[in-house]
Amino acid sequence: MLTLFNTLTKQKEIFSPIHPNEVRMYVCGVTVYDYCHIGHARMLVVFDVVYRWLLALGYQVTYIRNITDIDDKIILRATQSNESIDEITTKFTQAMHEDCEALGLLKPTAEPCATHHIAEMILLIQKLIERGLAYITENGDVCYDIHQFASYGQLSGKMPALLKTEARIKIDATKRHAFDFVLWKKAKANEPYWESPWGFGRPGWHIECSAMSAHYLGEYFDIHGGGSDLQFPHHENEIAQSEGAWSSKPNKRWVNYWLHNGFINIDNQKMSKSLNNFLTIRQAFKIVSAEVLRFFIIRSHYRSAINYSDMILEDAKQALTKLYTPLRHIKIPLESNRSINWSTGYAAHFKKAMNDDFNTPEAVAVLFRMANALNQQPDLDLAVEFKALGNILGLLTVSPEAFFQDSDAVGSLTKEMVQKMIDQRATARMTKNWSEADRIRQLLSENGVELEDSEADKTIWRRRI
Repeated sequence: MLTLFNTLTKQKEIFSPIHPNEVRMYVCGVTVYDYCHIGHARMLVVFDVVYRWLLALGYQVTYIRNITDIDDKIILRATQSNESIDEITTKFTQAMHEDCEALGLLKPTAEPCATHHIAEMILLIQKLIERGLAYITENGDVCYDIHQFASYGQLSGKMPALLKTEARIKIDATKRHAFDFVLWKKAKANEPYWESPWGFGRPGWHIECSAMSAHYLGEYFDIHGGGSDLQFPHHENEIAQSEGAWSSKPNKRWVNYWLHNGFINIDNQKMSKSLNNFLTIRQAFKIVSAEVLRFFIIRSHYRSAINYSDMILEDAKQALTKLYTPLRHIKIPLESNRSINWSTGYAAHFKKAMNDDFNTPEAVAVLFRMANALNQQPDLDLAVEFKALGNILGLLTVSPEAFFQDSDAVGSLTKEMVQKMIDQRATARMTKNWSEADRIRQLLSENGVELEDSEADKTIWRRRI
């Protein structure tokens, strides 16, 4: 049986969907004001793996991942770049989709934008006001009174009585309490706005996800996911809004299972723009291929912190090379889509790992055991199963030839540089300049490139394992 670590209860639980054979899942997506960073990549890949495994288990999955396209950061970026908000959100939404495609992500069932669901947000805010959970401030904002929701703090453990005003929280004298949060912001000059019962304004960040998840999944669904940094205040506030509006009792669950992925640290420091250790997905793609970045993320458990460094990324590249190596000498027919027998052998171990709270490190270890077996004794049936299991994780999706030949960089040499040196070596061999040919081979070897000369006078190269 599939077990999940539920952040709400702080323990592993057997997964039991609300409706048999059907899973409804909502994941907080990206605010599109800049290029996605590798922290976003982790969230995107983690929940892509969750989605893939639920599908592999035979569930009918409705997977919703939202896009925040109205936010203070978006407005600031538009002002700084002298572009319209639509230009900013269109550009970075397209860039996000390009990154997602490169990372091999399956498309979610729907990817709603916040600005397309303002009407639902307004109705939800009205209901919270009617229930005495929200109030209109003197300056025209609408705020949620966290002291009126008895279960506030159930996810994060941050109860109202224990909350202390933090330096980063700007004190607003119009609020009843410092941690009351804004549901609707009164319009300011030169900012986008919508009409509402409280005048022109725009929604707060937290209300977006409550409204959109209800629209696509209903008022009670199975799984809610996101980065661990969203537990407080975002997800805590989502619970307060949703359970406050729709539940007859304050302690009735809105979502059954909460999943949160861990942080990515850069050289043992938390990734942060303020620390100038910020790495975008596109910058990472200049160092390694997209599949290597995906493998780097998958080989750690989704709840653990990952430390990023160039050395660790290089190690991930070498490790993925070992998985591709046995496939170089086994020709798998394109039509080989045999069903997997989950009851025995490697597949049974793979399934056991994935059913244990999506234990991808152990699932990857199964792939390495299969690769070792294939290196010792090539076997077509085993190779087909090996590739099929890898594909469930979004790995081993290209041909071995493409993997070894189409990498952007090998060591300090680009692909173009490697090919130029191979051509120079071929010329040296044709003129019987063996010392020059040997010198080039040695130089390539020192940069992690191994050459293989065929009888047809062709040379192929690959990374050293």
